[in-house]
Amino acid sequence: MSAYEALAQSYDGLTRDVDYDAVAAFLDAVLARWGKAPRSAVDLACGTGSLTVRLARRGWAVTGVDASAEMLTAACDKVLALPAPRPVLVCQRMEALALPAPVELVVCCLDSLNYVTEPAACRETFRRVWEALTPGGVFFFDINTPEKLRSLDGQVFLDENEEAYCVWRAEYAPAERICYYGIDLFQRQGALWRRSFEEHAEYAYEPEELRAWLAEAGFGRIALFGDRRLEPPAAGEQRVYFAAEKERT
Repeated sequence: MSAYEALAQSYDGLTRDVDYDAVAAFLDAVLARWGKAPRSAVDLACGTGSLTVRLARRGWAVTGVDASAEMLTAACDKVLALPAPRPVLVCQRMEALALPAPVELVVCCLDSLNYVTEPAACRETFRRVWEALTPGGVFFFDINTPEKLRSLDGQVFLDENEEAYCVWRAEYAPAERICYYGIDLFQRQGALWRRSFEEHAEYAYEPEELRAWLAEAGFGRIALFGDRRLEPPAAGEQRVYFAAEKERT
């Protein structure tokens, strides 16, 4: 079963610990530091739309993009609960990003970029994002660092609520630079439980290689931040945030 096919309907319930408000607040802080006040944005790999709706509540024109139709179905319920004009949802892989008009901000959060497991596809994503931005536009994203992904090797995680029980088993493959997550998911269906299995994979990108590829794609001003801190990443950082500007010509 492909990633997020079965997990989509249980994702929000199993990830209640994700602090979307803190992520959005850090985005605001970075934009303020750079003197940016965007009015249009793309939430790339938007998932179930939790960050998408927070961006829309800022008064921005937002487009949510994700490769999973199942995750977008969950996002649709949140979008429909908003007043008009509502975010637009598009089913698209990030390396195939194509917009009808450029935007001032593209965000890609919660280590979604790690899910692009081919470096060539990551470089194409950066090129597509650059094309999707207006001059002066900003690309904001984060990654799980190689240190974090390597540390997950052999670990087992349990997530549960009244409707779902999820077991994650992580295995890091050094030669491939990929951390694989085998996910056994049990979802309540009436008096019975349905079992599904998914495999997720994250590529261990080095922050400096991503910086180089951003510059290669045409981005000028590029900054790296620690985990929701307005300062450079520390040694052994588990998550690194990036901001890159498409400079005005």
